[in-house]
Amino acid sequence: MERIAFLSFGHWGPGRGSRTRSAREALLQGIELAVAAEEIGVDGAFFRVHHFARQQASPFPLLAAIAARTSRIEIGTGVIDMRYENPLYMAEEAAATDLISGGRLQLGISRGSPEPAKDGAAAFGYVPAEGETPADMARRHTEVFRHAIAGGGVAEADPQFTGTTGLLPIQPTSYDLPQRIWWGAGTRQTAVWAAEQGMNLMSSTLLTEDTGVPSGSCRPSRSACSARPGRPPGTSSNRGFRSAAA
Repeated sequence: MERIAFLSFGHWGPGRGSRTRSAREALLQGIELAVAAEEIGVDGAFFRVHHFARQQASPFPLLAAIAARTSRIEIGTGVIDMRYENPLYMAEEAAATDLISGGRLQLGISRGSPEPAKDGAAAFGYVPAEGETPADMARRHTEVFRHAIAGGGVAEADPQFTGTTGLLPIQPTSYDLPQRIWWGAGTRQTAVWAAEQGMNLMSSTLLTEDTGVPSGSCRPSRSACSARPGRPPGTSSNRGFRSAAA
């Protein structure tokens, strides 16, 4: 093992014996945990993102605070559910956080995992288009997000204010952040898709297919299949592989 990181679920609540009784305590403890982890040589601080639960639901303020208190440790998510996200606002938040960190953000994103809400994304205002599945919507949001963080234009310029025409990119932009986006895959099929999109692969503990292969063997094999020969022309294999196991 060359590198080691921690993954925090960020649970909080007033249960008997709890030492994290409020959301404020969970957030502040997350910051202090990351600072202490850096001091003892840990390489990464990652946080689960769950909505409608007493966990971390809004990761960027937490990650930015950690970035301001640390200098070496990587920071990231495992994972952000892209069904819930406004991809352009998320692109601004991610870029700002990455700039504060000096390029240490490793952003895990995905379709999401089982959750308390029956249709939580709809409550946020996001519903699949006609013919789309929730997974399709997550991928559509991801496409827009990745385009935006790469500096692509997304809004028509008003010549009255800018003196130019064409599409404006989001600001700020962190131009190498696109190289540090990780897709959390729960099946071999989605691992292959992530490779075809040129994203890194974050292995999930929440496998949704039953192949008879133990999960400890399935995760590395998925990394191999996602980088297999014969992928569509113009696509790249996943540049990295990491486990999101807690």
